Amino acid sequence: MAAVDDHYVMVLKRECPTCTLIEPVVTELEEAGFSLQIWTQDDPGFPRSASQVGDDRSLEQSYRLAIETVPTLIRFRDETEVDRTVGWDRSDWLRLLELESLAGELPAFRPGCGSKSVDPGMPEKLALKFGDVTFQSRQVEIAEQEDVVEACYDRGWSDGLPLVPPTELRVMKMLAGSKRDPADIIGTVPPDLQPCTVEKAAINAVMAGCKPEYLPVVIAALEAALTDTFCMHGLLATTWFSGPMIIVNGPIAGAIGMNAGGNALGQGNRANATIGRALQLIIRNVGGGKPGGVDRSTLGNPGKYSFCFAEDEENSCWESLSVERGFAPDASTVTLFAADGVQGVVDQKSRDPESLCRSFALSLAVVGHAKLCMMSDVFLVVSPEHERVFRNANWSKAQVKACLAELMQRPGSELMPGVGGIAEGMPEFVKDMTLSKFKPDGLNIVRAGGTAGLFSAIIGGWLASGDFGSSPVTREVLA
Repeated sequence: MAAVDDHYVMVLKRECPTCTLIEPVVTELEEAGFSLQIWTQDDPGFPRSASQVGDDRSLEQSYRLAIETVPTLIRFRDETEVDRTVGWDRSDWLRLLELESLAGELPAFRPGCGSKSVDPGMPEKLALKFGDVTFQSRQVEIAEQEDVVEACYDRGWSDGLPLVPPTELRVMKMLAGSKRDPADIIGTVPPDLQPCTVEKAAINAVMAGCKPEYLPVVIAALEAALTDTFCMHGLLATTWFSGPMIIVNGPIAGAIGMNAGGNALGQGNRANATIGRALQLIIRNVGGGKPGGVDRSTLGNPGKYSFCFAEDEENSCWESLSVERGFAPDASTVTLFAADGVQGVVDQKSRDPESLCRSFALSLAVVGHAKLCMMSDVFLVVSPEHERVFRNANWSKAQVKACLAELMQRPGSELMPGVGGIAEGMPEFVKDMTLSKFKPDGLNIVRAGGTAGLFSAIIGGWLASGDFGSSPVTREVLA
């Protein structure tokens, strides 16, 4: 027999057929003198054969006992759990109760049912209500008659679009998307240089409309943004068009459903849209980087709401951007770039790589200004139909870059102020030099887009690249 100081807890619900089946067991145990506490999740009158039933419709006891299946029978010694069994398995119940026979007319085995405490969304609600969950961030009280969405606008949190109100429950669910401690400080966010914790990143990810599984990507993008190499403060303060653009590589892109195909640079994909937006909201709400304040862009560009897409690695004949930048093929990464808007390139007739490169080179030459060189980095987004031209000719990405670099060489004399009747131009000291449009590492190529259309895209960058401005930064996405 069980030790005299042992007692048992049984958790049931009336809507579970197995719980109903074992009602006679309750009678047997009470008649045998077992110390038995019964908790019911849905009907305080069930089981009717029990002398006393605890009402657990709040699911507090189920949460504290970590119930996943009903029926569950737990054996305690003093206040310490020593064993448990779930469902109905006669041999296991006999073992737990230290009996030789029990409920002889019942079948030997019946599986249990899912506990109400593990219904979708319920674990987070119960943890918030009964657990030791705490938040560091200040809670903002919303008046009973105040519209929650309008309240977000009124408090200056929005980028101009509606926000998802960051309730405690939503933030808690978001935090479950990362293994990092919510109190971990990711870095200090410009321009106000305020510390940003994982919790604060999660709050802004909620407001942006992210799913929890997006949070590690948001964190990696923020880590990239906060490096000196990326120079987020300078990017905010410039009067140029640029804002952060996120390119995602590796298994994470497919796992969270990112778009690398048709309309990859446009609307319609939740992950693409909300990850980029979350980064911008963090810069705004944690760092204070708001238009009209430190953000001094003359015109801006629509990408400053959100600019995020995945590279189509699976169908590419080239190594991915992340592999080029030193990461393993199976690593998940984000690359952050100080990007302008999208400049389209159409060439529907070139069928050899040299001709297509000439089209690209002519279009690339006008980034920023046709008479300015070595001023910015650039991304060339090659569509599948254009990539096929290079694939058919067995051209590597390095060959494409080398060809474009040669085609974009310009005599300094053609770039002088006044040449062509244009006052804009390069400094006098480059007059006798030959200049490339971009630095040797300033041209980046990725594959993305739909399978129909001989169109590619040029995404220019901030006219302040390298040591005195911004360079692309790649960070690995970690759980």
